[in-house]
Formats: sequence, structure tokens, C-alpha cells
Amino acid sequence: MRILALIFIVALSAFAAGDATFEATKRELNIPAIVMFFAFIVFTLGLTVWAARKTKSASDFYTAGGGITGFQNGLAIAGDYMSAAAFLGVSGLIYLKGYDGVIYAVSFLVGWPIILFFMAEKLRNLGKFTFADIAAYRLGQKEIRTLAAFGTLSVVVLYLIAQMVGAGKLIQVLFGLEYEYAVILVGVMMIIYVTFGGMLATTWVQIIKACLLLTGVSFMAIMVLYHFGFSFESLAVKATENHKAGESILAPGGFISDPISAISLGMALMLGTAGLPHVLMRFFTVGNAKEARKSVVYATGFVGYFWVIITIVGFGAIAFLNSAEGAQYFTDGKLFGGNNMASIHLSHMLGGNAFLGFISAVAFATILAVVSGLTLAGASAISHDLYSNVINPNATDEQVVKISRYTVVVVGIVGVTLGIAFEQQNIAYMVGLAFGIAASANFPILFLSIYWRGLTTRGAFLGGLSGLLTAVTLVVIGPIVWVQILGNAEALFPYKHPALFSVTVAFVAIWFFSKIDASERGKAEKELFRAQNVRANTGIGSAGAVEH
Repeated sequence: MRILALIFIVALSAFAAGDATFEATKRELNIPAIVMFFAFIVFTLGLTVWAARKTKSASDFYTAGGGITGFQNGLAIAGDYMSAAAFLGVSGLIYLKGYDGVIYAVSFLVGWPIILFFMAEKLRNLGKFTFADIAAYRLGQKEIRTLAAFGTLSVVVLYLIAQMVGAGKLIQVLFGLEYEYAVILVGVMMIIYVTFGGMLATTWVQIIKACLLLTGVSFMAIMVLYHFGFSFESLAVKATENHKAGESILAPGGFISDPISAISLGMALMLGTAGLPHVLMRFFTVGNAKEARKSVVYATGFVGYFWVIITIVGFGAIAFLNSAEGAQYFTDGKLFGGNNMASIHLSHMLGGNAFLGFISAVAFATILAVVSGLTLAGASAISHDLYSNVINPNATDEQVVKISRYTVVVVGIVGVTLGIAFEQQNIAYMVGLAFGIAASANFPILFLSIYWRGLTTRGAFLGGLSGLLTAVTLVVIGPIVWVQILGNAEALFPYKHPALFSVTVAFVAIWFFSKIDASERGKAEKELFRAQNVRANTGIGSAGAVEH
């Protein structure tokens, strides 16, 4: 625990190094925000110490020993899913674009019924630590786990960059801390939580964060509606009056203007949800398939409620910030800190410094909980999928957990480095890109391995690789990277979101290469489907099967 204390002191020193007056673009120090910020850190560090004492085996580290209840896991999943892009990004998008921001939020939610009806129970019955356990159940361990690890790391890194950038900007704006120090602070806290407490500490951080976030946004929504007689219609009318686009904010087309882009983005968010490694691994923390189903039901309820509330908050930001009283939050005609800070500024208008402090602490908790889950998913991909199943199949629990902890530190350093390097990138786009890769590389293999008897290792590997490479390539030659970042005059691929094309490529390639696979190995894998299907639907042979 001396190491834990030392790292915490370093984090405090880094925070204290910030100068509230070093730039005109930063606010004065908000004392209530700082007090609540550190109260959250101290409390969760105490949880981490408690969790560290209970984390003895690989099962404890990765899945909290399977002892989390369905309700707890549902809250934790919601906490894991309601990221900086959800709280800050989507509310900012609604503030900027209105109706299209709401549709963006709904697209996130649509993925949950897929997980509930098609995947949750089977994931729990077939898996152990990661979603690659399911895909590798009857397929080649080395090929599938290697591909799954690279797919996981691609999603984790992109998602992690978005969270780090969001954290850095949030703390920079609210606390007057240098952006680099802010990102380093988040990285240090993330490493502490995951390295020492594993999944147990991460779970409880996510549960606490979900409760705080749902409470905070509920209060904001109630306060917004209170000013309009609890009439959303009156709120919408006021929003159209105050927004420069007028009534067009209540119509589609402001954010996505063509059908292909709309379908592609929707497909990325819908199928990507069912392919996010840090969300999928949460289904292995419960005792049996029944609790896994409960997890999704609770998570869907919490997330659905959250999106309804965020819609009210987004329109409330339009009504309040674009008024005479809201002029204080603008500099040179632009919202201070950018559109992602709309809900933060709204909290200050509604509840003063104290509520701003609470919401800022909640926003930080939001980011910290998500990056902890992401880091654990990345560590499990390296230590469980690659090390213990590909490199050293005879590895002991102690060796695997040790590799995991080393990996957490490496992932944390990578996250901090890239978070600083990508300071100017749009976090909502980075998250959308992560969802697109998850939908293209992870979801097709996972879904077909559960439901299609004809899947073979050759088809899964070549098809999944095709989906991953297609998604990455189309992003690079698309308008964001090819034009805005690389400076070319015109994009080679005209759409920002490639999921419609890359997901199609993945499914078709998996089907084609599996169909032409006439090898003895392929035939044996098809025969194993019956045994896999029995276990997937009954739980016979899985941990907790006796509880069905």
C-alpha cells in the first residue's frame, strides 16, 4: 500500500501544479468542484484498497470472482457505457444540432435489445474472461484469440483516446489545470484502480459513478422543466426561439444529411454496442445466465432513462445558454470550452458553484470509470487471450495476473501519450470510430460463432481481418483523416462512417471463406457446433450451471 500512497501523492502534486491564471481560456478555481473531486478520489481509493485485499486469483482480477448480482452488474454496465461522449458529447450534440443529436442517442440504445435477446445468456454460458473465449470455443485458439486481441486493442485504444481527451479538456476548463497534467492525473488514477483492485474495484467505481450521474442529470432535467412548467413543448418552443437554426433543430438533417451516412452510423452504434470488449466482459462477472439476462434488462432501463434525460438537458442548454443570462459562457461568439461543455455550463446556471462542482466531479467519475473498464479489457486481451492461450498455455494464475498488471501500466502510459497527442480531435467522432471497428471486427465473429454451424477458423480469421482492415482503411481515406488531418483536397471515400461497408465485407468474407473451407479441421469445427449449442442454451458445463 506504500506504492499506492506514493502514486496518490504524485497525482496530488500534479494537480496542485496547475495555475488558475495561466491562460485566459480557463476559469478561476472552483473550490466546491475541487473538494468534491478529491472526495470522490479518496473514497474510490478506499474501495480499491478493499478490493485489492479480495483480489487473489485471475478470476477475481478479471471477473470479481463471478460474485456480482444482476442488479449491480446492470448498474455497472450502465456506468461503463455512459461515457464522456455520452454525457458531454451527446448533450453537446443536441445543443448544437437538436433532433439529430437525439437520434444519435437512440442509436446507442438500440444495440441493447440485440445483447439481451441474442447474446447475454450465451455469453455467460460459453465464456470465462473475454468474448474471445466464445469465438475460440470450437475454433482455432491461436488464430481467433490473436485476431480478437488486435480487434479489442484497436477498439480500446480509440475509445481510450476519446476519454482521455474529454478528461483533459474537462479538468482544464473547470479546474484551471494544464491539459497535460489533467491527462496524466486520469492515467495515474486509472492505473491505480485497475492494477490494485481489478474488476471488483472497477465494478464499484462504475456503480458509484452511474448512481451519481443519474442523480445529477435527473436534477438538471427537473430544474430545466421546472422553469417551463414541466412542459417539454414549452421547452422545445423556447429552444427553437433561442437557436440560430430556429425550428429546423426539430427536423432531421442537421448532422447526417444522406441516407448512407445515417444507416452506416446507426449500424456502427447498434452493432458496435454488441461488440465492445469492455462491455461484453462484464457478463462474466455474474454467477449464471439468469443474472446475465437481468444485467441487460437493468442496464437497458438505466441507459434508456439516461438518454431521455440527456435530451431534456440538451434542449435545456439551448434555451438557457443561448439567452442574455448565458452570454457569460461565450468567448468571441463561441461557447467556452466548446459544445461538449454545454451541460457543464448549464449546471452552473441551474445550481451555482456547488452544483457545478458536483457535476464536474460526476463527469470526472464518468471518464475514470470508463477508462478503468477499457484498460481492464485491454489487459485481458494481452494477458488472457495472447499470453495464457497463445504464448504460454501452461501459465499459472499468478503469472497471468502479473502480466495483466504490467499491461495495465503500459496501456495507461499509451493512453496518456495518445491523449496528449490527440488533444484537438473530436471525441464523439473517435468513439463512433471505435464502435465502427467493434461492429466490423468483433460482432460478426462473435455472433456467427454462436449461431452459425458452418463457421470455421479460416472463415472467422480471414473474414474478421477483412472487416477490421476495411474499417480502418475507409476511415483513413475518408473525409476526416484524408482531408481534415492529412490535408488532401478531396477524400477517396466520401463517407465519415464506414460501418455499412466494413460490416458487410466482414459478414460476406466470413461466409465465403467458411463455405470454401473443405479441410478436415473445418469439418471437425462444424461438428462441434452441436455441443457448443447445448452448453450455450442450457449452461451445462459452465460455471454456475447448477443454479439454473
